[in-house]
Amino acid sequence: MKKTTLMVVMLVAAMGAWAAPAPAITGAIRTANGVQKGAIKWSNKNKAYSIAQKKGGTVLDVVIKADDVEELMIDKPQGWDNAVGQVQRGAGAGAIKYFERIAKEYAHLQWDLGASRYLAEAYLSANNAEKALEVCKPIVEADPKAAWKGELAPSYWKSLLLLNKKSTLEAALAKAANSGDRFASGSALIMRGDLILANGGESAENFKLALTDGYLRVVLLYTDKPVCDEVRPEALYKAAKCFEKMGQAARADMMRSTLKKEHGTSPWATK
Repeated sequence: MKKTTLMVVMLVAAMGAWAAPAPAITGAIRTANGVQKGAIKWSNKNKAYSIAQKKGGTVLDVVIKADDVEELMIDKPQGWDNAVGQVQRGAGAGAIKYFERIAKEYAHLQWDLGASRYLAEAYLSANNAEKALEVCKPIVEADPKAAWKGELAPSYWKSLLLLNKKSTLEAALAKAANSGDRFASGSALIMRGDLILANGGESAENFKLALTDGYLRVVLLYTDKPVCDEVRPEALYKAAKCFEKMGQAARADMMRSTLKKEHGTSPWATK
């Protein structure tokens, strides 16, 4: 670890270099030299963070280069849990403006990627896959791994599926399946089931294939925490739907019972 470079300047002198429309965000930054706390801003021009701190009667800026940051510890945005709940309940249209604001104000400040994920989900909830893909594309272009790994990927995949961009989706799912990341591979299996049904329609054979190649693999193989809480509820819900469509009510009930018993707090348990 190289030695962290800290440049401390008076706030008045730094205003020109750090002027930005986004407000300062409260939090802390950990570096090799310790933890700095205060009101944090990101400068895209300088590729660095500034933390406003009071030293006696003077407000100073502690400037930390992005390469020197070991950990960002930014307070959760006010209203976050409520807006996420809206998206999870399928009422994401009402959270669009909130997540648009958070994605902008928290750029490079820990919560931006999550805000983009839920913004895409909110647009999907509002039946606007074009806008959802518009949110995802610049992130994927900046970091190609975001197409198949991480919290944004499932939203990106759903957008591709709804817009019939199946070759791009297949390529992303193949990478996710081989990534070694449990969340990515589990989410990819669920999307694989969705893709099978989208390609072949609602036939008994397709429901069976979606189960065996997608949903049931997650139900049976992804029981380890914390990943099971992330992917298994959706798989159980969709498996129940498939069994129901196949006329296998007992197996559908078993899936729903497991969902409510083991993942009762998940939004999928109340659908």
